[in-house]
Amino acid sequence: MVDTVLSSRTKLTADVAVIGAGSGGLSVASGAAQLGLNVVLFEGDEMGGDCLNYGCVPSKALLATSNTLQVIKDAEKLGIEVATPKANWAAVKAHLQSVIAEIAPVDSQERFEGLGVKVIREVAHFTSPSSLASESYEVTARRIVIAAGSVPLIPGVEGLASRPFWTNETIFDMPDLPEHLIVLGGGPIGLEMAQAFHRLGSNVTVVEMGQPLRRSDPVHAAQLVSLMREEGITILDHHKAIEVKGGQNDLTLIAEGPDGPVEIHGTDLLVAVGRTPALDLLELDRGEVDSDRNGIVTKPNLRSVSNPNVWAVGDIAGRGQFTHLAGWHASIFVQAALMKLPSKAVTDQLPAVTFVDPEIGQIGLTEAEAREKHGDSVETVEFPFDEIDRAITDRQKTGSLRLVIRKNGKILGASVLGQAGGEILQILSLAMANKLTMRDLTKYMSPYPTRAEIVKRAASKHFQPKVFGPMAKKLVGILQRIP
Repeated sequence: MVDTVLSSRTKLTADVAVIGAGSGGLSVASGAAQLGLNVVLFEGDEMGGDCLNYGCVPSKALLATSNTLQVIKDAEKLGIEVATPKANWAAVKAHLQSVIAEIAPVDSQERFEGLGVKVIREVAHFTSPSSLASESYEVTARRIVIAAGSVPLIPGVEGLASRPFWTNETIFDMPDLPEHLIVLGGGPIGLEMAQAFHRLGSNVTVVEMGQPLRRSDPVHAAQLVSLMREEGITILDHHKAIEVKGGQNDLTLIAEGPDGPVEIHGTDLLVAVGRTPALDLLELDRGEVDSDRNGIVTKPNLRSVSNPNVWAVGDIAGRGQFTHLAGWHASIFVQAALMKLPSKAVTDQLPAVTFVDPEIGQIGLTEAEAREKHGDSVETVEFPFDEIDRAITDRQKTGSLRLVIRKNGKILGASVLGQAGGEILQILSLAMANKLTMRDLTKYMSPYPTRAEIVKRAASKHFQPKVFGPMAKKLVGILQRIP
C-alpha cells in the first residue's frame, strides 16, 4: 500500500501506540494510561476483540443455555418431573447479544477515553519502524504494541472456498438452528459448539483429522470423547476432510478415514480447525518486524527480535491463543517495557479449559511430556469424583483429577475432567505459580462438601502409603508406650 494521502492525515505522537482492542491491547492501553503515559489505541472492528464479540463470551453464554436445557432433561435423576424442553433459537441469540451488551461497557471506547487513551476506530498499519497510519491518522510512537489477535484458519479443502460455511465469528448469526451441523475440527471450539448445538436440538457430526483435544491429557480426552458419543454426538477421529460439495442446507463433506472415504451429509458446516495470527493488514515489512507462521517473532519478554520499538501480546505473539494469556502478556509488557523489570512470558504453567460438559482442564505437563523430560522421577496421582460427596449429592460424578508430580513432591502438571473443572484448576494454577508442593496441598482446610475438595484428597492419597505404612505403624506403636 502506498500512502498517497499521508500528508492529509492528522499527525500524533505517543509514548505507546497499540494495534488491537482485544484483551491484550486493552490491558496494555489501560496499564500504560494509568501510569501517566500518552496512549493511542487503534481498532478497526469491535471494541473488546474476538473474545467479547465472537469467542469466549457468546460461546459460554450459548453453553450456559444448552447446559441448562440438558439439566432440565436430566431432572428426573433428582426426582423432578418436567415436560420436554425446547430451544427457541431467536430467543437464544437475543440472550447471547444481551450478555455481550452487559459486558461491553468494560471494553468500551468511552471507558478508555475516560482513562485518557486516544481511541481511533480505524485499521492501522506500519509506515516505518516507529510509526503507524490509518485512514485519518499518522502516529509516531516510542513503543508500538501489536495486539491484532488471530482469525479463523480456513483449510485448503477442495470446494470449501466456494461453499457457504460458518466460523466461530459468524455462527452466532445463524438464522435458524441447523438440522444437521457438520463440525470440521475436534479441538476446543469444535467440541464446545458440537455439544451446544446437539443439546439445543441439532444433529451433529464432528470430523477431526487426528485425535480430538490432542493437547489435553490423553486419558481424560479419550473419556470425554466417549461421553460425547454416548450423548449422541458423532465424532469421526482420524478422518481428513478432502472435499465439500453442495450448498447451504444441502452439504456433503467427504473425508478419508482409516477404512476409506466416507460421506457426511448435513445442512450446515462449521469450520473450527484453529486460528491463525492476523498479520495481513499490518504491513510488517515497512515496520521492519519479523514474523513467521505463529505470529510476531519476539524475545522471551515479548519484544520484537528485529525492531526494538515493537512488542507483541496475545494471539499474535505466537505463544498460545487464550484471553487470559493475552491479559498476562500485557502485564509482562508493562513490567518489561515500562518498568524495566526482567520479566519473561514463560508459559510452562499455562492453564487451558475446554468448556464442554463435563469440563476438561489442563495445566503444565501431561504425564507423557513429564516422563520425556524427567524420566523415572515422575509419578501420577488420580482421584475420582465418584468418591467426592458433593459430586454424589449433585449426581455429577463423572471424571477425576490427575496430578503429575516428581518424587520430591514438585507439581509438574494437572488435568481435571469433571463438573466445574475449570474452577478446580484454579487451585493447581495458584499452587504451581507459587511453587507449592504436594505436601502444601494437604495443609489447607477444604470446606465440606465441595467439589474442590478433590485437590486435597488427591494430595492426601499420594502420602497415604507413607502416613499409614509399616514404618508409621511401628513408630506409633513405640510412641504409645510413652505415658
